[in-house]
Amino acid sequence: MSHLSLFLVVILFISKKSQAQTCCSGGVPLSNNIGLPLAEKGILQIGVSYDYNNLNTLNEGSTRLDDSNRLRVTHSLLLNLGYSITTRFSVEALFSWVNQRRRIITNNTLSQSSGVGDAILLTRYLLLNKNDMTLSIGGGLKLPTGATDKKSDLGITLNADLQPGSNALDAIFLTSVSKQFNFRKSLTFSSRITYRNTGVNREYQNVNRYKFGNETQLFFSITDQFIVFNKIVSPSLTLKHRRVLHDEINSKQISNTGGQWLFLNPSLSIGLAENINFLSSLEVPIYINVEGIQLTPTYRLNFGVLIQLFKEKSRMKIIRKLMTQ
Repeated sequence: MSHLSLFLVVILFISKKSQAQTCCSGGVPLSNNIGLPLAEKGILQIGVSYDYNNLNTLNEGSTRLDDSNRLRVTHSLLLNLGYSITTRFSVEALFSWVNQRRRIITNNTLSQSSGVGDAILLTRYLLLNKNDMTLSIGGGLKLPTGATDKKSDLGITLNADLQPGSNALDAIFLTSVSKQFNFRKSLTFSSRITYRNTGVNREYQNVNRYKFGNETQLFFSITDQFIVFNKIVSPSLTLKHRRVLHDEINSKQISNTGGQWLFLNPSLSIGLAENINFLSSLEVPIYINVEGIQLTPTYRLNFGVLIQLFKEKSRMKIIRKLMTQ
């Protein structure tokens, strides 16, 4: 069996095993932002980005309800750090700060929280780099570094989905594959799957056990590169499928949590300098099917910069050569 065939089998197996969730759709976009580009040995990558998630769509199952009285917004500041220890082995970390707001427009009620969110530590290993194809695997932990005791203006502890943190240790697994094409070396197809097995907050509201649903995300992307005004411009289009299980409290499923989404995500990368890229993306749902009645994402914006500290400044020369072949 080829490496690509094996990768597709893994995707199908995991996606069938994971069923659905959502309450955390408005939370910190951790799983959505892991997976820095593979880099050569000795390269340090630093990514800083801002993520805006607008949830103003009320759904019952796959039906959109005519109700715009509820609005939820999440502002996140994200810091990605990655270092390639060898040509095959790398480590990555993601840190977050989050502000979450939920407003009921009819009575002008606002609930919000701000603070340091949870963090992710990952290791990645490059299994294959041959014939213009790469295949990598990774795994790590989501660490409970965020607070879970934020209170409303009335002194009431906020629900779990409005807290910056989760007070639970999660296991995260990542697999990615990419392929360049002979007819155009700058054109790349890539796919990635992330799976998050969530832990349990054993001190929710001091007496309960709360568990966010396990999450699976599949990404399928096509990317090209062009030179515009002596800058490398890389447009990309991604199709993302997200499925999550119900949340649980004291091992019992919570209603109105869980679901699946299909998102379309156009993005653009612009090389500002030899080792600095500006990144921007828009994410919109094209299919939603949630359990019960839920407020779900309307659109998401993300933009930031990625800095790669190279041992040799040869990136522009390499890309120019590839594009002329």
